[in-house]
Amino acid sequence: MEALVPAFVAALLAQIGDRSPWLVAILADRYGKPFTIALAALFAHAAGNAIAGAGGALIAPMLTPNAKQLLIALALIFAASGALWRLKAPDRLERWRLGSWLTAFLGIFILALGDTTQFFTFAFAARGPSPWTAVVGATVAAFAVNLIAALMGEASWRRLPLHRIRVGVGVLALGGGAVLGVSALQLI
Repeated sequence: MEALVPAFVAALLAQIGDRSPWLVAILADRYGKPFTIALAALFAHAAGNAIAGAGGALIAPMLTPNAKQLLIALALIFAASGALWRLKAPDRLERWRLGSWLTAFLGIFILALGDTTQFFTFAFAARGPSPWTAVVGATVAAFAVNLIAALMGEASWRRLPLHRIRVGVGVLALGGGAVLGVSALQLI
């Protein structure tokens, strides 16, 4: 259970300024089905996080404790670099004719594949004795943010101070990643 809360908090902060909630808000407005879109996003994130968790569990026995800490530091630095870049608008998927659920599921799965949340899931799964708690924590956090975005809609979601949130998360993640990385390399 030691990976549940850190994965939840890291994924929550990473998802707030990410493109997947923005796409969820776009699709919720288009289809007028915020709960359907949020549920599809839940399954998309669950699938991606399960892949990341399985990868983390696979490499965990090969890593030393310092290597596991360094992996988390790299995930934080990766999150910081993503948060400090300008956020590009997601593809609106206007040409997709798959229906609300399948469009949302596939669109979010493809958009989120290999994103910051999954890197956190991978790192926390590799660190802890029960990697699936990292999957659950990150997935629940992603669902919470996406549900809020779906209920708010695109216009309201875009009015949030997302740039300030992203910069704050980026600075926090960069500092945490630097401290953990230096400690993992035994430089302090």
